[in-house]
Amino acid sequence: MIFAMENPQNAEELFKDWQETMIWSCLQGVMGEVYAKEQICPESAAAILGDFCFFAGKPDQELVAYKPEGCGKDFMIMIPQNEEWAALIEAAYGEKAKKVIRYAIKKEPDIFLKEGHGKRLEEIVEGLPFEYTIKSIDKEIFLWCKKQEWCKDWISTYKDYAEYEEKGLGMVILKDGCPVAGASSYSSYKGGIEIQIDTKPEYRRRGLASISGAALILACLEKGLYPSWDAQNKESVMLAKKLGYHYDHDYTAYEIWEY
Repeated sequence: MIFAMENPQNAEELFKDWQETMIWSCLQGVMGEVYAKEQICPESAAAILGDFCFFAGKPDQELVAYKPEGCGKDFMIMIPQNEEWAALIEAAYGEKAKKVIRYAIKKEPDIFLKEGHGKRLEEIVEGLPFEYTIKSIDKEIFLWCKKQEWCKDWISTYKDYAEYEEKGLGMVILKDGCPVAGASSYSSYKGGIEIQIDTKPEYRRRGLASISGAALILACLEKGLYPSWDAQNKESVMLAKKLGYHYDHDYTAYEIWEY
């Protein structure tokens, strides 16, 4: 039988070499859950937060096929720790599993504290065209985002605004009072957030993603938080580099449809 671990730190050893903040969120008990067959000293575990599921330890077919009760999702991004886990994902989901490459960005806590870097970010934000305004995500915008498909991931992992206000952080760019781009915390962990950036399709390629991203990084620095970045595609890698991050490595993931 598979359980949500009462003390997720009991699975910490299985994930020890994985530099992924969503795993940290789960292990710290901040957000998400860790699932395993044993509450103490599990051989295998799955850390699930939002649309992401990370498998670690001894490959286990039952764990790969497990869907938490009440999950209500039809899509999941599964990340295997190794090729053995990958083979189990492919066997379990067949054509439903689309193999993709994602890009890890280095976690460098001091990178944004270097002399002149904050000024560079401020200059990017100051480049916002006059017809737009920028502000932090408040309760009104939070509730608005819940109804929008294109930007729902700004707030989707937080159960309500009270949790977002406590743990999350976001900056949005508005046109005529309505959000058209922004950067927010997809998830939170002790000491930082995982960044999610989205731009409404008709407003793309205007520099709004880099401006909102720079604004969010600056807001994180003010609060003593680290703004972690993981890239879905090479365009996201290029944006990250523009804002001061450095590429680390690529890795395999599986997009599971009709999960």
